[in-house]
Amino acid sequence: MATIVPLTNVQPDMIEQLLDRAFGPGREARTAYRIREGAQWLEALSFAALDDEEYLAGTIQLWPVALTDPDGRSHPMIMVGPVAVLPEKQNDGYGKALMVAALDALAPGSALPQIMIGDPEYYERFFGFTAAPTQNWHCPGPFDRSRLLVRCANPATLPIEGMLGPWPTDLPDA
Repeated sequence: MATIVPLTNVQPDMIEQLLDRAFGPGREARTAYRIREGAQWLEALSFAALDDEEYLAGTIQLWPVALTDPDGRSHPMIMVGPVAVLPEKQNDGYGKALMVAALDALAPGSALPQIMIGDPEYYERFFGFTAAPTQNWHCPGPFDRSRLLVRCANPATLPIEGMLGPWPTDLPDA
């Protein structure tokens, strides 16, 4: 059974080693990395899974990102992932436990949509993510439209079109 702890309890080099093992060489070139480029993962929403011997088995990180619509307005979102589990521990429930921990840590009824790039059948069935609202969204790199997923209380409020990227740090004063 997984023991879930805050990801801040894990040394950064251990996180990087786990990500390397889970995703292999060249993982930083993936589109998901471009979407969250320059952002810092959200400490209160990111977790690690320890196995029965208290070894690191998996991690999940959540990130502040935005969908910028054609009028230049940034719509804040939370990017879920990577969900990383050691290859030898996959299919043992660590990924699901990490997803539950991260999504449960969000404020109930969170107004911020959550996005991810992942398996649509799995993430829709267990967590309510869908690709339907994202069909006219764009990413800073190649991606499979069927794998760009979103989860929110009211998808009708989402922009129909836009570009995903890191949450802008140079927003004008309101």
